[in-house]
Amino acid sequence: MSKVSVLIPAHNEEQTIAHTIRAVCSIPEVIEVIVVDDASTDRTAAVARAAGAEVISLPQNRGKGEALNRGAAAVRGDIILLLDADLEGTAVEAKKLLHPLLEGRADMAIAAFPPPRRRGGFGLVRGLARLGIRHFTGLRLKSPLSGQRALTRQALAAVLPFARGYGVEVAMTVAAARSGLRIVEVPVQMRHRETGRNLAGFRHRGRQFRDVARTLWQCYIRYRKETTK
Repeated sequence: MSKVSVLIPAHNEEQTIAHTIRAVCSIPEVIEVIVVDDASTDRTAAVARAAGAEVISLPQNRGKGEALNRGAAAVRGDIILLLDADLEGTAVEAKKLLHPLLEGRADMAIAAFPPPRRRGGFGLVRGLARLGIRHFTGLRLKSPLSGQRALTRQALAAVLPFARGYGVEVAMTVAAARSGLRIVEVPVQMRHRETGRNLAGFRHRGRQFRDVARTLWQCYIRYRKETTK
């Protein structure tokens, strides 16, 4: 049976992290849960340890990409599940991401969430990510920004190091596809924190747009010689 490592970057998630850990621990193939505490100011690290996770604590807030880089060096499984800390009980749905990999049909599986329960942004960030991924890889993805993913060891090696900021998922997808790896999307019933159509939500999406645009520009610089041949 394949062994699965779960890698969860977390910043100030003491209210949700324990539920998330317990949910993924119910998946039979999971052998370890590693939480990278990105310099939380609450009890995230202590709560995660109490729930059974191994915790790596960063002294300074470095962002999701660097948290994933630190955790990736510690995983031991044949398959790596990347999950957000705020999934709570719906994290058990991650088992659906394992099936394409265990059956040899894919190297990376991306969770496709159900429609949001409340109105958020106008789809600009998602649209930019879709266009960019399609341009560099030919893939047409419904959920290009989904951070809930399962990767084989080979796929993990192909996408390292993870990109900075909110561009991490786009960079991961482009790197995997251009390495010839097989990518599938899997419908799940996961839920996590949603940003609303308010000032905080628009600020969040503005940062996302900036980071995705920066990542795509970096992809253009990296691959322009190949694309012009």
